[in-house]
Amino acid sequence: MKRADNDMPFLLTYENVAWYENGKVRILDRRIYPTEISFVECTTHTEVAQAITDMVTQSAGPYTAAGMGMALAAYEAKGKSEAEQLAHLLQAAQTIGHARPTTANRMTQITMNCAEVGKAALAAGNDPVEAIFFTTLESLNRRYTVMDQVAEHLMTQVSPNSSVLTQCFGETIVGTFLRAARKKNYDLKIYCAETRPYLQGARLTASCAADLGFDTTVITDNMVAYAMENKGIDVFTSAADTIARDGHIANKIGTNQIALLAQHYEIPYFVTGIPDSDKFGKQDIIIEERDPKQVLEYRGIPNTLPNVKAIYPSFDITPPNRINGVVTDKGIYSPYDLATYFTKEETRFY
Repeated sequence: MKRADNDMPFLLTYENVAWYENGKVRILDRRIYPTEISFVECTTHTEVAQAITDMVTQSAGPYTAAGMGMALAAYEAKGKSEAEQLAHLLQAAQTIGHARPTTANRMTQITMNCAEVGKAALAAGNDPVEAIFFTTLESLNRRYTVMDQVAEHLMTQVSPNSSVLTQCFGETIVGTFLRAARKKNYDLKIYCAETRPYLQGARLTASCAADLGFDTTVITDNMVAYAMENKGIDVFTSAADTIARDGHIANKIGTNQIALLAQHYEIPYFVTGIPDSDKFGKQDIIIEERDPKQVLEYRGIPNTLPNVKAIYPSFDITPPNRINGVVTDKGIYSPYDLATYFTKEETRFY
């Protein structure tokens, strides 16, 4: 299998996302990268699920971790009867698949497919661990290849000297878009909204852009209007954790307010990703509420007095009237016309 992670930044090399080997899954701890390069080592599939819940890996990283976690689940069940091994895989698929509620539909596609692959391997007398590991690699390779197509479509919306504002960490699309821009010798300026409270924009997206040699600037989340008014932002783009058929999208908290500012300053906003066939509208999107402690402190250091409260909705929903286009593997769609996406043959993604 030819790997699709060539010329990608450190964060997006397969082994540096999540990797199964010898009864363990190691996951790059994106909560502390690049201050420290450290991997969380999981010896059970429940530890993998907890790592996903705890945001050891974010964006599309959990999809890879989920597949590798299923390989680990198959390893855990070795030596049991075929029926017991299958039952263990199905239970693990639910545990890992629901580690984060907003993306459970996508995650369970991955974990249930792994369970089916394991079932087929058992029926054929083959090693389910190896089968699930290689199907996870194939899935990872497929996502990178599909996102290459998304990146090529996004490239049509930027000029060789564009200033591009991003939000949070869009995982694969960040790497494929920057890789495509580098191949075309585009001299982009990348502005990364810091993305509190975990600072994924500052720590992850900015690291990827800097790794590939782009002029990279971080702004705090409350500098967006200033940057749009004074720094010549040409395009705002983000990935999405959910893209509903009616054009509502869910992405990291703060995306909606940046989209609102972009609309005010007449800066186009392009969402990247694959629409969710099972999400028909805003009502189908679940917003994950995380521990508010993560807002009240950073890396264990409190920012407030003990009696201060906080909220931490992990995502917000941006309506279609603030989105100029949804950039997919099949082209750029109006957010009001996403039903058309499903009339064309779908490329398997997850």
